[in-house]
Amino acid sequence: MRVFLAVHLPKLPLEVFRPKWSPEPAHGCAVLEKDKVVMADPAARSAGVRPGMKRGGVLTLSPQTAMYERDSGREAAAHREVGIALMRFSPEVALLDEATVVVEIGASLRLFGGLLALCRDAKAILDALGFSARISAAPTGQGAWLLAKYGNRRVLKLASLERRLCALPMLAVPEVRPFADWFTGLGCERIADLRRLPRAGLQRRCGEHLLDSLDRAFGTAPELFDWLELPPTFSARIEMPDRLEHADGAVFGAQRLVVQLCGWLCAKQLALTGIRLSLEHERGRDAIEPTTLDIALGEPSWREEHLIRLLKERLHRIELAAPVIALRLDASKVEPAAPTSDTLFPEPGGSKEDHERLLELLAARLGDENVLKPAPSADHRPEIANRWLPVSQPIKPGALPRNLPRPTWMLDTPVRLLMRQHRPFYGSPLRMVSPGERIESGWFDGELVTRDYFVAQAEDQSCYWIYRERVSSRDAEEEQRWFLHGLFG
Repeated sequence: MRVFLAVHLPKLPLEVFRPKWSPEPAHGCAVLEKDKVVMADPAARSAGVRPGMKRGGVLTLSPQTAMYERDSGREAAAHREVGIALMRFSPEVALLDEATVVVEIGASLRLFGGLLALCRDAKAILDALGFSARISAAPTGQGAWLLAKYGNRRVLKLASLERRLCALPMLAVPEVRPFADWFTGLGCERIADLRRLPRAGLQRRCGEHLLDSLDRAFGTAPELFDWLELPPTFSARIEMPDRLEHADGAVFGAQRLVVQLCGWLCAKQLALTGIRLSLEHERGRDAIEPTTLDIALGEPSWREEHLIRLLKERLHRIELAAPVIALRLDASKVEPAAPTSDTLFPEPGGSKEDHERLLELLAARLGDENVLKPAPSADHRPEIANRWLPVSQPIKPGALPRNLPRPTWMLDTPVRLLMRQHRPFYGSPLRMVSPGERIESGWFDGELVTRDYFVAQAEDQSCYWIYRERVSSRDAEEEQRWFLHGLFG
């Protein structure tokens, strides 16, 4: 079954200049084309600004209303951003006229929990992008497009679609508008009136495009779409509506970029292992380099909520050297996405992916230098073999002695132990509970150590890793020195 989702953006020219998440001007704003108002927000309309009004009339009624010249290039870019973001539901996305996006979702309904759930997810994506939209669904793309322009309507059967389309005004069909006066003279008001007219006469008078458009909408003619093509790499940029003095203010703009990134990843069937967010500052004579945030992921991911949490944590930790005027997001490292494992018995305590997401979140919140993982090196000396690196850095594990106890918690500097009755003492007398491990190494780099290590147990059953310095036979009369070097959990 073919089902098309149509997303119509009725306020696109206005929201391109003033996103919904930016502060609303006190006196409103209006978009002008050829010196005439084409759209105004509620604050401007309350001041008397109306579509079709000239610039001079706006200045007379409300001189403090912000006016923007319509930019078709920016509107087309925003239209494309919405299309890329909606590729999360299907790779078959088409950009149609009058700021409408059509998505073929027939194969995705079950995956996303049905039509209503999918429409809710689509609305959440559009809210994150900062756009208002009308969302409709129908068995034909042309039909869904017509329904979306007049409200949120969802139909799955051709019979229901026919009833809904017949009730729409005839001017909803673009091919009707050049002949609107002629149709009005015939008494036509709705699409149902057009369909009652003789087809041969309509074709002679209006051409074949009108009948073809109606046939495609009602499902009696095949539909062909130019599906949206994606670039091989992802890089998106957004300009801020105002200068940002604090990095926390960039969260909303970053979320808009992440929504597009997730759509691109789903359409390409890729997963992300590294991203870069660039915060661009003022240009000109005093321009400085953008502030960049590089985030490495332990496990490949394409989850929007996870990426946004990482960016939030990193943005909370930085201080800006200058105000931010734009953001750029680049997918620096990607790889083919692996399908999610649907095991019958999930692992207790969470999966490996859950653990990796936790480490990534901790690293973003505390800094890479404060979240470490063991990276032992191939050296018998514990102070050199016991090495820790940030979780984001790859490691080459070293070879350590097998079947010998080694504590995870090593002291940076060994602590000399007291001696009581010829036994090492640390809170209580220590008792040896393991055979000795003799280490004699470091002669090759001038850092020779000669030690005998033991696992010692205190009276409270806590275990410690201690060693004694080896002495020669001529120094045997001296009391042996014991040191604490590590603690067991």
